[in-house]
Amino acid sequence: MNEKEMILEAMKKAGEPLNAGKAAELTGLDRKAVDKAFAELKKEGAIVSPVRCKWEPARK
Repeated sequence: MNEKEMILEAMKKAGEPLNAGKAAELTGLDRKAVDKAFAELKKEGAIVSPVRCKWEPARK
């Protein structure tokens, strides 16, 4: 499982929007890796921001 998949899975399990710090805590990944993955996921449209600075998986 790559970093993006780990982050998306953690978001689904949390059931609420997460910020990068919380995503790093839940996945055990480095914060810089989470920030990079968030940027890629945003570009792909895989995550959306319902609240400022917090993200959740996009509903497709």
